[in-house]
Amino acid sequence: MTPYQAYNKAYNLGLRIPKLEPIISKDAESSYLYAKYVIKGKWELAEPTISQDAYYSCLYAEEIIKGRWKLGEPTISKNAYYGFIYAKDIIKGRWKLAEVAISKNAHYSYLYAIYVIKGRLPDFMHNASLLSNDKSAKQYIEFIQ
Repeated sequence: MTPYQAYNKAYNLGLRIPKLEPIISKDAESSYLYAKYVIKGKWELAEPTISQDAYYSCLYAEEIIKGRWKLGEPTISKNAYYGFIYAKDIIKGRWKLAEVAISKNAHYSYLYAIYVIKGRLPDFMHNASLLSNDKSAKQYIEFIQ
């Protein structure tokens, strides 16, 4: 039985099935879904698995933890998109841990400036990525002027 099949069985029955939990906890997606729809809360057994996936770590923090989730932050911070989303929606402010990853993507650097910093990016984020993307560079320059 796959982790998703095990999750689906519990979901369809509408109850926790402890003997299937070790199987479910091996997959980030199935673990997140089980926590959200079956347990309806934190699921510590699966947190190490969920924390290895930026997407499900972000969702787990937002929808299950309802705030910062330190265990998932190292993985989230390595992804420009999820780093930006986490800073904007969870931290609701600047998140230095993710700025290196964000700075490597012109589009998310621009969005980070607008929605998170709400101003000029730190100098180290003005790198070749931002400047090489004509559209994002133009939008950023217009935004900071």
